[in-house]
Amino acid sequence: MPTRLRNARNTRNARHGLSAALIALACLLVPFGALAAWVTYGLADTGRYVTAMAPLAADPAVQGAVVDTVGAGIVHEVAPRLDHELGARDERGAVRPFVYDAVRSFTRTEAFHTAWEAGNRAVHDAVLRALEDGRDRTVTVDLAPVTAQVKRQLADDNIPLAQRIPVEHTAVPVLPAQELDRLRKGYQVLEVAGFWLPVSAAVLAATGIAVAACRRRAVTATALGTALGGAFLLLAVAIGRRLTLADLPEAAHRPAGGAVYDALTHTLRSVSWLLIALGLAVALACRLTEFLARRRRASAAPAADPAPGPTRARV
Repeated sequence: MPTRLRNARNTRNARHGLSAALIALACLLVPFGALAAWVTYGLADTGRYVTAMAPLAADPAVQGAVVDTVGAGIVHEVAPRLDHELGARDERGAVRPFVYDAVRSFTRTEAFHTAWEAGNRAVHDAVLRALEDGRDRTVTVDLAPVTAQVKRQLADDNIPLAQRIPVEHTAVPVLPAQELDRLRKGYQVLEVAGFWLPVSAAVLAATGIAVAACRRRAVTATALGTALGGAFLLLAVAIGRRLTLADLPEAAHRPAGGAVYDALTHTLRSVSWLLIALGLAVALACRLTEFLARRRRASAAPAADPAPGPTRARV
């Protein structure tokens, strides 16, 4: 084999190997980059978080969880006072269903939607400030404004006992200090990765396609790898949902937990399906263009000359 031909073949093999390695690494970074970007630019943004959570105020499972939690809290605070004022210990049982019915009615009002958004905004702001200020402390939030809004709405609806609901500025813990430190470290890593992982994936993919000996095949491989990364991300979201709901202490609140999880991961699932659709569409387009190019070359090739027949000998 001539030296020049051998060198050309070695160069082509090296380009194949380098291109495959770069494209494989780029496709591996795709799901992790999408996940990091979702956390950094989705969950960490208060406006987007509140917007994602807002529709849950009309979800029956979420409303049921709110009724159980808020109703239990009101009964815990109000019933002992009624026992003291009315001098009847059995008033607790009479008050409990009434309070629950009142809270259930309140969850169907427009004021509840406003209180829901205000509460979510307050909690998100408190957690975000704790992640950014670097202090080790238990994250708390003052829900007195939300409670006051609930009390005012119940009073406007002429609900008895509404004026007895206490509005106290109590620091409600939402995140313990030991969990905050671990969460802060993860948040700092994701904040950096949310920008650099997608950029790195794009640069690696572009470089892999540029150095490939056959760029159409490199684009096809990149597209299929991107679709595979989207499918992997979609599977990870489904597994995460299952594990998250399994960790909930109360099975009765799992429908509400599932609704919250689905609302928060809606953008991530949409990105996953977009990666799958885009990757498959580009791969199909590459195969189609390759097929058309082959047909064009075949039709442009000159027809082979017919084989000459036997010549007759002259007489």
